[in-house]
Amino acid sequence: MQISARVDYAVRAMLEIAAAQPDRLNRDDIAQRQDLPTRYLEPILRDLSKHRLLESQRGVSGGYVLARDAGRITVADVARAVDGPLALVAQRRPEDVAHSGPARHVGEMWVGLRAAIRSVMEHVTLADLLEGEFPEQMRAFVDDPDAWLPR
Repeated sequence: MQISARVDYAVRAMLEIAAAQPDRLNRDDIAQRQDLPTRYLEPILRDLSKHRLLESQRGVSGGYVLARDAGRITVADVARAVDGPLALVAQRRPEDVAHSGPARHVGEMWVGLRAAIRSVMEHVTLADLLEGEFPEQMRAFVDDPDAWLPR
């Protein structure tokens, strides 16, 4: 499983904006603070605004602010806004995957994987990330030394 650069950049941008509240941050400030390519960040910010996670204002005093409290925006909200569904199998939803013979239970595994992804991404908010205070189920994953091993 890979987390796209779009999702990583979007989460980082949202955290910069959340940390600056109530002040507005413009695209260039966000890009500089997180060392992100400005041209790549622009469509991400547009998607986040389109999905009503950000409010934008043009002009000299323009920039971006969160559309709602950081404690009410999950990582899943951000990921879906810029990348669509959290888990696809060959561009199909896991519940739509059906195989036969020895592979007949593979679709169930993909549904389970999506549920595991949701158990983290739908419960971790921007406020949690800013504070480093994760929900219990997330903390258990992070505190497991095996989770840090590259495989």
